[in-house]
Amino acid sequence: MGYQLEGRLLEVCNCKVLCPCWIGEDPDYGTCEGATAYHIDRGTIDGVDVSGRTVAGFGHSPGNLLKGGWRMVLVVDDGATPEQQQVLVDAFTGKHGGPLADLAQLIGEIVAVERLPVTFTVSGGDGTLRIGDVVDAELTPYRGPTGQVTTLHDSVFSTIPGQPAYVAKALRYRRHGAPYGLADLDLQNHNAIQGFFRFEA
Repeated sequence: MGYQLEGRLLEVCNCKVLCPCWIGEDPDYGTCEGATAYHIDRGTIDGVDVSGRTVAGFGHSPGNLLKGGWRMVLVVDDGATPEQQQVLVDAFTGKHGGPLADLAQLIGEIVAVERLPVTFTVSGGDGTLRIGDVVDAELTPYRGPTGQVTTLHDSVFSTIPGQPAYVAKALRYRRHGAPYGLADLDLQNHNAIQGFFRFEA
């Protein structure tokens, strides 16, 4: 039956602002150490209502994102039912095709699938993302002279294909990745992205 999903994205990484990965260039420091969360405002997968759920991931890209080989931990928020968790994992690992499969094909290894508390809030453009005790980030968007949020269109890479991305920075990005064989991070004022998504397959 496929999926229809609409919601919001929060994303942080260790690159400088703006992350060169989005325009197809190599990460600023050679590798990308990111965290991404999709909060589903409305959606179904195989007829299962997944509205209100959040799927997140954090991991490591060994170089240019478009070359794949990512090592990722996939997280479903702990409010999901077992049925919701299963269909979300299936969709976000590419089993239902569509744009989520296009992203999933870049993953070389799923290190773990976890069920953790996820805090995902956006207020006045500012965002907060917490994934268990692993990721803690605070995001704020850049704005142009009229006060409108600065947007990125038609980039060669996107975690929200077909939608504009809002250029932001992470005032704080902390990650305790060592238990998963990933880097620990404690960064300020590095890259962040916000946006809306609409996925269908």
